[in-house]
Amino acid sequence: MQKLSRRQVLAAAGAAGVATVAGGVLAGCDSEPSQEKGDLSGNRVGAMEKYGVGDQFKATEPLTFSLMLLSNANYPYKKEWLFWSELTKRTNVTIDPVVVPGADYNQKRSVMISGGEAPFIIPKTYHPDQEQYIAGGAILAVSDYLDLMPHFQDKVAKWNLKGDLDGIRQDDGKFYLLPGLHEDVWIDYSLAVRTDVLNDLKLTAPKTWDELTTVLRKMREAHPNHYPFSDRWSTPPQPGANSLLNVMAQNYGTYAGWGYRNAQFDTATGKFVFTGATEQYKQLVTYLNGLVKEKLLDPESFTQTDDLARQKFAKEESFVISANAQTIVNELRKDLEKIPGATVLKIPQPIGPLGEVKEGTRLEGGVMISSKARESKNFVAMMQFIDWLFYSDEGQMFAKWGVQGTTYTGSYASGDFKLAPDVTWAGINPTGTKNLQVEYGFLNGVFAYGGSTQHLESQFSDEEKEFQKVMRARRTLPVAPPRPLNAEEREQATLWEAALKDHVNQQTLKFILGQRPLSDWDAYVAELKGKNMDQYIALVNGAYDRYKKNHG
Repeated sequence: MQKLSRRQVLAAAGAAGVATVAGGVLAGCDSEPSQEKGDLSGNRVGAMEKYGVGDQFKATEPLTFSLMLLSNANYPYKKEWLFWSELTKRTNVTIDPVVVPGADYNQKRSVMISGGEAPFIIPKTYHPDQEQYIAGGAILAVSDYLDLMPHFQDKVAKWNLKGDLDGIRQDDGKFYLLPGLHEDVWIDYSLAVRTDVLNDLKLTAPKTWDELTTVLRKMREAHPNHYPFSDRWSTPPQPGANSLLNVMAQNYGTYAGWGYRNAQFDTATGKFVFTGATEQYKQLVTYLNGLVKEKLLDPESFTQTDDLARQKFAKEESFVISANAQTIVNELRKDLEKIPGATVLKIPQPIGPLGEVKEGTRLEGGVMISSKARESKNFVAMMQFIDWLFYSDEGQMFAKWGVQGTTYTGSYASGDFKLAPDVTWAGINPTGTKNLQVEYGFLNGVFAYGGSTQHLESQFSDEEKEFQKVMRARRTLPVAPPRPLNAEEREQATLWEAALKDHVNQQTLKFILGQRPLSDWDAYVAELKGKNMDQYIALVNGAYDRYKKNHG
């Protein structure tokens, strides 16, 4: 349906500088003004004189870098991890970690940065979290130093990421976060369906949202006392914390649920519009309202806990539920073990009005650098180290899978890659006695970012690879243009955004559940206008026009 606007991709990544990489000038990357970087001749202690794509970084003398480390409750930090000793062996770098429990990470990060006590390397940062620290000068404009990072630039060029990267640029044309880079959009979340129930009813897995409605009707006919679809991931009770709306949204040409944002780009007008007031958003809400009206979708889907949703699925009170690759294996199949013949499959995201498309980010959470690091005599070496660990093929392989011959055998190139027999992770080698994350510290979310499709799929089962094959074949929706706000505009926008988003979430839930009739839509839009919707969109479009004028 061409009348539907294209969605803005959820995240994007940074531009590049001009650098000599693997014997040639990296094409397609715009250079930052050299005067911004300043003289680095006094900051090269420990750096490699020649460092390019494919090179193993190794500091010319032992170095130590401070790093903020999120300690995951499922694999808490251990100083004895093989990750640390092997990293030092390969790079001559020792990490001095500031260890923070996962639940406290964002707050602790903010306190340390604001107090001027942050470590040099601050990973596990998701756009736009970095924006709150820019005005105070606490974090580095990393885009000024990309010539020190040949692997980063190489992937930007090979995967045509430059346009995506503009999405995290600020009004000054710079970006302040080094994001994880993916070769392609990675889609994980979708719906899980009881395939044995489909077979009993002589049905096939739905390929479109309309087909899903038909399947749910047949399930309801066969099981009239149950809602065939009862969903999870909706607490706190509002669609803003909902996976289902997020999955649907890209197929409807809008933002909703987890991915909701107040502004989306309308290619028809060449302007940003308010998401929650668009026709596309109304179509999505109308579809879900229809499922609830027909008693095909449990109205508690938007308020119940995950545990309750899983209990209903395990007790055969429902047959469809949201899922990702891990929950299929680690939760849903285990929940169904007591039901003879029960099978469940994560289906490709159903197709909506936009056809076979996908939308998402080719970026992942990334790394901020403290501005204080720029004054270190080891600054260039640190940037080379970060480039190798986070962006080189070898560094990514090490961070994810560990040491060949110890935690894994074979290679991608030879097609015989696999975990070592005694090592287990996420259902792979379930009889293994040593967990890759718990015992060794690899596949730690602090370090394992991004990578090629082949690298990503090395952690997938054959079943998940089939899912990914279908999703990869879909057309990726284009990236919307950048529209960064300056500090004054951001302060003003913050005053409006929360109230607007809260109202959208509250009224979305009422519309879906039938607590407010869809005939009230115009009145709802008028309420948004009363909450400064038009002023907010004018601010966004002004920023878009200014950035286009200043940076092209």
